[in-house]
This record gives sequence, C-alpha cells and structure tokens, in this order.
Amino acid sequence: MGFVDAVQELASRAGMTVLESEGRSFHDEKPGQTRTLIEVMARAAAYYKAQLKASPRAIEYCKKRGLSGEVAARFGIGYAPDGWQNLQAVFADYNADELKTAGLVIENEAGRRYDRFRDRLMIPIINPKGDIIAFGGRVIDQGEPKYLNSPETPLFEKGRELFGLPQARQALRDTDTAIVTEGYMDVIALAQAGVGNAVATLGTATTATHVQKLLRQVDRIVFCFDGDRAGRKAAWRALENSLEALVDNKRLAFVFLPAEHDPDSYIREFGKTEFDRQVAQATPLSDFLLRELANRCDLTSAEGKAQLIYEAKPLLLKLPTPLLRLQLVKRLA
Repeated sequence: MGFVDAVQELASRAGMTVLESEGRSFHDEKPGQTRTLIEVMARAAAYYKAQLKASPRAIEYCKKRGLSGEVAARFGIGYAPDGWQNLQAVFADYNADELKTAGLVIENEAGRRYDRFRDRLMIPIINPKGDIIAFGGRVIDQGEPKYLNSPETPLFEKGRELFGLPQARQALRDTDTAIVTEGYMDVIALAQAGVGNAVATLGTATTATHVQKLLRQVDRIVFCFDGDRAGRKAAWRALENSLEALVDNKRLAFVFLPAEHDPDSYIREFGKTEFDRQVAQATPLSDFLLRELANRCDLTSAEGKAQLIYEAKPLLLKLPTPLLRLQLVKRLA
C-alpha cells in the first residue's frame, strides 16, 4: 500500500478517523455501508466473470484484441450481457438501495430500474486493499459511449483512483517507472505485451493526487497518451495538474506516439522493445513545457517573448521544486 492508504487502514482497525488536510474525513459514508457496497460489487463481478465464459461473442472479442486467458484472469475481466435487468438473477432484491448506490443500476423518471452495463466487456477497478470499487465497461463492436465507467459512489472517487495499480505493483518496483495511459484497454494491452508497469486514469484528467500516489512508489512517471490532438491536450492538462506534486528528485516525462496510434495499437504493431525505447527516451517535463509554450508565441517579436514569460510565470510558480524551477527560469531567459 501507499503511505496514506496504510495510515487509513491502520486507523480504521484502531477505530480512529483520519482527517485529510482540508479537514474532510475519509469516512463520510455511514459505517457498515462500505462493507455492504463492497460485497455487492464482488457479487456483480463474479456474475460478470461467469457470463464471459458463457458468451462466445465476448470471448471472440477478447481473442480479437489479443488477450490471453491469463491476462483476462489477472484483471478479472467479465462480460455484462445484453438485456435490461440481468442483475435480477444475482440479487434477490433488485430494488435494494445498495444496487443504485453502487452504480450498478439506473432509475428512470418513472422509477423503473435497469442495469447500467449492457453488452459490455467488464473491467473491475480495484483499490489497494484488493476490493472492487467500480467497473469500466468497454462496448463490444460498435456503440456509444465506447467506454462507460461507474459513477462516483461512496467507494469510488475518480480523481483519486488509478486503474491497474494493484496489478502493476511488482513491475513498478522493478522498473521504478510508472507509465500513465488514458484507458484501461491500453493498460491491459501493455500487460499482455509484457509491459506490467502501466496504469490509467479513469475518465478524468490526471490529478495532483494521482501523481502523488505514484511518486510514493516510483521516481519517474511517463505519460503516454494517444498521438492525436486530443492526446496532446490531455498531456498538457496532465502537466498543469502535476506541477504542484513534483519533488526535486523525481522525474516526469511524456511520450508522443505517431498520430494514428494509441499505446495498445503501437505495441501491437512495433513490439515491446520499440515501446520500451519510446519510454526510455520520453521528453522530459521541462522540454515539453517550454516547447509547448514557445509554439504558442511568436518568439521573433518582443511582444511574443513577453507573452511567453507571461504564460510561463503561473506554471513556474506552481512548482514546489526550487532546483527545477531555477533551471527552467534560466532556460526561459
């Protein structure tokens, strides 16, 4: 476990409440509710896993994506069949509050309930203790939205959780590097190809909390997003949000794949060795920051240069690392 998770765990065993710095308690939900919700999620996950084995279509989709049974088992992949109320087969009381609180069912205006996840590959999102706290559903074949995540619940807060962190723990230790991708299918595809130190954010931009969590376990984070414009935008957002979490002896870097690729397609086409090379040669945060800002300004004019300094200043002030800030100020000058 990371430091904070360990403190929380020990505190809960001793019957104490740990307060976060903003004064928000970790345990805002009712006592006992967490346990119940975790049990509900575990039962749903067991059902989805059984359904995957029973669905030739879902198995075919996994094979087409090149996923082995071993990787499917490692990530606990399942399948939510088509149909509106399949979870009725698993839960005696389909109208129980817990199902709605856990985000497994949706209620329409008329008060009718139906399953949130239908005809999707189901990927459990696991916390450091090994509990399932949410699901990601990937549509099979065509359909919108392509990815559907559990809503925020008392168990699941997107800005704090990273997909694949429990599975990546050993590889993070071995490589001292965390690779952050945008989607859980990227993490699974990389694991399939032998790159075990990848994690993904869950339908949200990278937050300072995500970065702090990872920097407790590794000294280097490499962001690897899609090669298109949206991927570059996501990389810039990750940079802005992670500046305040930086420490002088830690490093952040960025891999920019060719425009038509995501990590999944890139490693399938070029292989692990080539992907590892990209990660090893990733653009350092300082280079990406200055290059990106310079691209927005006309550096042949005095006005453009003034604009560059104006845009760089708030970013540099965010940096809590005196040594890196000094280096960046010198390069900017």
